[in-house]
Amino acid sequence: VQLQASGGGLVQAGGSLRLSCAASRRTASNNGMGWFRQAPGKEREFVAAVNWDGGSIHYSDSVQGRFTISREKGKSTVYLQMNSLKSEDTAIYYCAVARSSFLVTTRSHYQYWGQGTLVTVSS
Repeated sequence: VQLQASGGGLVQAGGSLRLSCAASRRTASNNGMGWFRQAPGKEREFVAAVNWDGGSIHYSDSVQGRFTISREKGKSTVYLQMNSLKSEDTAIYYCAVARSSFLVTTRSHYQYWGQGTLVTVSS
């Protein structure tokens, strides 16, 4: 399974971006999907995750209320709408496909990873 993430870029603080991630195989439509990010000099951290049908969603505390993850049931594409962006949101954002259909938040539970898309928020 290959994942193609897009939508990153440079935005001013307070602005918005929408990331997209499409998996190459429809089998990913039966798996949970998620977004992680890695800032310079820091470890990759969980951002948001959704189960296979979009019915269960979870966010990290740092993005709760500002970011929205979504997917259509039966589709292998996941989105991350990012609003009210802050400079601390600057990072490479990675999408991933989970090993199961459930919503999972830990890296070890993800099987496939995208190449990442850079989000830079200027203050």
